[in-house]
Amino acid sequence: MCGRFARYSLSRELERYFNALPPSFEIQPNYNTAPTQEMPVIIQLEDTRHIKKRHWGLVPFWAKDISIGSRMINARIETLSSKPAFKAALKYRRCLIPANGFYEWVGNAGSKQPYFICLPSGEPIAFAGLYEIWEGKEAPPGASPYKSCTIITTEASDSVRDIHNRMPLILKPEAFDEWLDPDNKDPAKIEELLKSYHVKDLTGYPVSRLVNRVENNSKACIEPLKDDEYKGKKIGSLTN
Repeated sequence: MCGRFARYSLSRELERYFNALPPSFEIQPNYNTAPTQEMPVIIQLEDTRHIKKRHWGLVPFWAKDISIGSRMINARIETLSSKPAFKAALKYRRCLIPANGFYEWVGNAGSKQPYFICLPSGEPIAFAGLYEIWEGKEAPPGASPYKSCTIITTEASDSVRDIHNRMPLILKPEAFDEWLDPDNKDPAKIEELLKSYHVKDLTGYPVSRLVNRVENNSKACIEPLKDDEYKGKKIGSLTN
């Protein structure tokens, strides 16, 4: 699964990397993105990519209320086309979720060690995501719809398996066009794209337990622990 990640690339870098229009809102770095928070995502409308805001935790259009979102932060690739919560979004509402890396924990409850996992190059990454727009039937007139998203996950690659058996599905840039294409509505074709064009080679290192608390949101969350600060098992570079 993916329950926390960092995204510190700002507007200009996201615009360039995703070939998207400038957003209508200010993008601040978030070193400790957590479920239910709003975050930037990339969606395509006709032939143009846009940077929009979505809450992390998918609320299907048919949900009675938004509370279901906290249980829908991840969507397993194995059940995308069969789960009612994801079927429609897979065909019609796909997005890219910008990040610079994600966190996973190793160890026993109460003493788990967090790791930060990213590309060896340090470049931005893009989680494959789905989004929804929910409008409550009993919402007051003029109330804004609730816009949400989920991160697709897959089995961990060899470079991550020592830390966790699942990982967010990170799409390669050459797959962005087809993934975001609104005319691409064949679930089988879409799932084959996910399986064929995701990033496997990652690197990781232990970081401070500061990240365990959502209110801690600074660069200190991703800084590597020094050797004298970490006495546990070394995972190494995590690369294949």
